Amino acid sequence: MEKRTFSEKFDAFMMKDSTFILLVMGAAASIFAGTYLFIKFGTGAFNEISIVAMLTDGMSSGDYAAAAGFAAGFLIARILEGPLVGLMDIGGSLMTGVGIGIPAVFLSMGWKFPFSNFFAALIVGAVIGIVIGVVLIIIRKVVPEGMTVGGTSIMMGAGNAVGRYLAPLIVVAATQYNVFAGIGAIVGAAIFYKWGKEMTGGAILGAMILGAIFL
Repeated sequence: MEKRTFSEKFDAFMMKDSTFILLVMGAAASIFAGTYLFIKFGTGAFNEISIVAMLTDGMSSGDYAAAAGFAAGFLIARILEGPLVGLMDIGGSLMTGVGIGIPAVFLSMGWKFPFSNFFAALIVGAVIGIVIGVVLIIIRKVVPEGMTVGGTSIMMGAGNAVGRYLAPLIVVAATQYNVFAGIGAIVGAAIFYKWGKEMTGGAILGAMILGAIFL
């Protein structure tokens, strides 16, 4: 029996459908818990100020229609789009949909349990992430290969198909921001290029990892 290297085992693990669902679960739990922190303490939401303002308006007026309609629509559109184009937009599907849209729907229904404490928010967010991950994988399985637009692999974090061309800009921006973030972006892009993956994802992850360590 041929012995596989660590990188081969890691690559095989990352390519599993169950791993993708696990990653979506973790991201959704974190984002939903961030929204709980924002509702409770006024900080922690993972989104742009203009979108978070919709939730803030709902909290002050009791009318969550704008936040729920806008953000939940984003979530549904991105879930349907992801398996078809081969990219999952974390900003639209998770940060906006899970972080703003679903909380707005829950609050409009008067369901306060998900925001009763931090751990309840983590659990509810994790369940939401599992459901989204499973739906994405099911759609990917049932859609014929010939109907895909940009491939059948699912990559997280690039935003949309245009994002694959933004790696050089991300490297330059990270370098201008901080030398460690720039080095991380360069190394991450180089590693993803060697793996045959989109360099944009590698540049983002590399900048985030070294930035988190040294900043």
